[in-house]
Amino acid sequence: MAACTFRPAAPGDEKLILSFIRALADYEKMSDQVIDTPELLREWLFEKKTAEVIFAEAEGKAVGYALFFHNFSTFLGRAGIYLEDLFVLPEERGRGYGKALLKELARIAVKRGCGRLEWACLDWNQPSIDFYTKKMCAVPMDEWTVYRLTGKTLQEAAKPE
Repeated sequence: MAACTFRPAAPGDEKLILSFIRALADYEKMSDQVIDTPELLREWLFEKKTAEVIFAEAEGKAVGYALFFHNFSTFLGRAGIYLEDLFVLPEERGRGYGKALLKELARIAVKRGCGRLEWACLDWNQPSIDFYTKKMCAVPMDEWTVYRLTGKTLQEAAKPE
């Protein structure tokens, strides 16, 4: 692995972030679901500050990114970090950048006093599952199922009865 450094995203990085989001969506076979724009990223990341992004860089080039935000554990009585996206460019994989990004997120979590670092992984993504469980010693939460409301069902749920 070339020397890896990390930097937080800043205003002006919206197009770079979106390029990583689109590359991740391509990998996950979900490109048709991306409706994000640089303007939305600027609003939600830098104005409303609802999430954060860090880039892994090698030789002055962004080779990977992580998008994350705080959640809260009532059982632990403290915040945690939820990793929404972790992506390394295909041509840069196998060089340790994904592990370096996760270790950097773990450092951020510990520094902030967080009780845990969590993420989800698609069931079919065996290379990532192997990486998380074998290289990072992460434990799958088999007893939990993720539920989601989006689009029309979210709008319907928000209506008064």
